[in-house]
Amino acid sequence: MYWASGGKQVIDETQKDAAAFGVQIEKQPEEKTDFEVFDDNWEIVNMFLRCQTQWNTSFGGIVGLKYEVLLLDGGLFDLYHVDNRQEMLEGLQLMESVAMKEINREKK
Repeated sequence: MYWASGGKQVIDETQKDAAAFGVQIEKQPEEKTDFEVFDDNWEIVNMFLRCQTQWNTSFGGIVGLKYEVLLLDGGLFDLYHVDNRQEMLEGLQLMESVAMKEINREKK
């Protein structure tokens, strides 16, 4: 995921290195860093990005978002005047599940 990498761009010199040894390898397509967010999901994506430092961790890696930061009085849902808390939470949980798989992928 692009956001999880902090937007860091990796300079791939595989072709150059392979050529130095007389090896020719098939070039891989470039990974896209731009993506579309549907209007209906825009607020959920923004809230997810606001939670970027609010992850519970263990020795096994990331285990999930800190829901208390979102839901308790004075939390992010209150701060940003979230009207439909259930829809927002369900959207965040969906993004959270995909993000955890991606973030923890290297740990397995």
